[in-house]
Order: sequence, then structure tokens, then C-alpha cells
Amino acid sequence: MSIASHVSFVLVAYNEPWRTDQLCQLVRELRPGARVLPVNDGQAALTACKRQVPSLLIADGELDGLGGVELLRELRRHPPTQRLPCVLISERTDALSVRAALPLAPAAYLGKPCDLDDLRRRLDKLLPRSAGRASRAQREPVDTLDSFLERMRQNNRGAPLLEAVHAASLLLQAGDQDLDELDGLLACDPQVTAWLISVANGSGAHRNTPCLTLSQARQCLGSKRSLNLVAELALQHNARLVEPRLAEQAGRLGEQALQAANLARWLACQLKLDAGLCYTAGLLQNIGELALLRSLQDWLDGGGELPEAALRRALRERAAGYGSALRTQWRLPLGLRQVISAYYTLGAGAFSREALVLNLTRLLIELPADAAPASLAGERTVRLLRLDPDLLSRAPLGRTAAH
Repeated sequence: MSIASHVSFVLVAYNEPWRTDQLCQLVRELRPGARVLPVNDGQAALTACKRQVPSLLIADGELDGLGGVELLRELRRHPPTQRLPCVLISERTDALSVRAALPLAPAAYLGKPCDLDDLRRRLDKLLPRSAGRASRAQREPVDTLDSFLERMRQNNRGAPLLEAVHAASLLLQAGDQDLDELDGLLACDPQVTAWLISVANGSGAHRNTPCLTLSQARQCLGSKRSLNLVAELALQHNARLVEPRLAEQAGRLGEQALQAANLARWLACQLKLDAGLCYTAGLLQNIGELALLRSLQDWLDGGGELPEAALRRALRERAAGYGSALRTQWRLPLGLRQVISAYYTLGAGAFSREALVLNLTRLLIELPADAAPASLAGERTVRLLRLDPDLLSRAPLGRTAAH
């Protein structure tokens, strides 16, 4: 194990991105200018410690891959990290779990959710006074909503679940949920759709053909694993938004996504195109806005303020960036990403007829209530599709029924 002998940074290993960010900010407040490295799984934390021993390790007890206790056990086996101070924060606070961790000599073993004032006092005692000492001019400014949202853009968990899906998922874990009803709900949820497609395409089980729809992803993953993944989503922090304004906005966005999905599928069926791909793209076209709402809930949970004007500005200026980052982060298939992007703009390059369908879907949804669908006959998208004006007049603009 090759490790530098000079201790110069704090390692924060936590599962939840917003909590990771909060802990990093807390360390920087206590030691302005300190170098803080965030990671989100146990193996990455172990690798970082092998590279250089940190001043302090703050570890989530429930890290993916290598749990906090297992990580600490591995570190204690090697002389350079045998005395590394570690703060463990775990949901397992029963006497048996605490006793099991004591031989590993954690500097502190705290329960979730931990009291931030208590954690601040503990960290102030554990962090070296010389760590991160900086002049006033070098100190980082007080965190703002904009800086928080920019950091979270590349490191967020996506959208919250629809209220009905969240409730049904919890009932499923209790053994009190009809599977057929749940199947119908899952097909209406952008987060479930995007995440299962992402996992299916990352599993290698899809062979040479990427999964572009929820049904393809579930077939690839199998029923049991798919339901387990949905259950994990339901248990994540802020899978359900609790701030009334954010919850109401998420509900409206969910209805809009379903309307776009159903309309895109109807148009694709009329034109004998890939209806499943068009439905999926319509459902995911506003997932950036939904993901942004979840990060705003994280901001509020961390003690931040969110005036109405700031909420509107964030949605107006940051939703597109969140959507783009999320689709890239989850490595959604390029074909699906291109069709989703076409909802907003066609661009100058080549595009499929499914992409044209998504663009037309937006035109129809944004059509003023007093304007007839046939008024779109002169639009570039309509001309490229060579649509019969009668088809436009029959488009189901008000349909929001479940898939």
C-alpha cells in the first residue's frame, strides 16, 4: 500500500449526494481552505485512502459496494491507516451494531439523521488546527443557492417518484400491493423509466441492442430485479418531495410528461413509427425539471431559503442543464437522447422521423387554446412529416390517461 506520509485532506464518503455536499461545506466552514474530497461508494473511498492518508474520514455506514464498517475494517488492516480518525454515520444504532464497530476504534459513531451541531463540535475537535489554514481573501464565500445547484447538477439522483408510485412501492415492500396495478403506475413514472433503462443498458445483458423503453429494460433485468430497483428508489432520500410548492410543481410536471408521452405515442402509431420509443422520449423530456426540484428540496433540508422568485428562476435557467447532465450521467442510449432533445429543438443535423414526432408533440402541447391544430400545417416539422391536416385535427391533446 503506497501512501503519502503527509496528511492534507478530509475524505467524505457518503451515499447521498446532497448530504455529501453538506458535509463538505461543514468541513470547509470549520477549516476554510481545507481540501475536501467527496466520493460516493466504499471502494472509491478505499482507493483514495491507499493513494494518500486523509486527515479525517467521514463515512456513511451504508455505503454502496463496501459498507462503512467494512471499509474501516479494511483500513485497520494496514499500518498507514490503522490510526486514521473516522466518523461513522449509520442508520444501524442498535447495541449489537455499535458493539461490532467498537473494536475498529471509530472516532465517533453517530446515528442517522445526525445532529449537525453535535457533528460540528466533534469535527472541530478532530480536524487539525493547521489543516486548510487560509487568509481571509482565500476563504470560500458563503454557500449560495446558485453555487449549490451548480455542484449538484453533475451529482444528483434524478427525479422524485410520482406520489402514487412512491406509495405503491412502499405497499409492495409490505406485501400489500397489486402487481398489475403497480405495473401500470411504473410506466407513467419518468424516474423509474430512466433509471431502469440506465441499469439495463449498463448490465451488459441487452447484448448488441440497447434498451430504449421501460418494457425492454424490465424484460432485460427480469421482474424481480426490476421491482427491487424500484423499491430502492422509493427508499432514497427525497424520493417524495415534502415541501408543498415543490410537490405541487412536481405533480404538474408529471402530468405534463404523461400528456407528452401519450400524444407522442399516438402520433407514432398513426405514422407507423416506433411508438414505444416516442412514448419514452415524451415521458423523459422534462426529467431535468423534476431532478432540479429534488435538489431544491435538498437545499431546503440543509437549511437554505427558497423565495418564490428564486424557485421560478432556477426552473427557468437550470432545468435544461440538469436534464442534459442526467441523461449523460446515466448513459441513456444515444438514440433515445436524440429523440428527447428533439422535443425542444431539431438542430441542423440529421434526425429521425421519431425525432420529428417529439418536436411536433411540443408544438401541439404549446398550442394556444383558441388555436386549431391545423394552424401548424406550415411548420417545418409538419412539412417534413408530410402530415394530413386531418390527422392534426384528431390529435388527442387532452389525453392524460395512464399507459
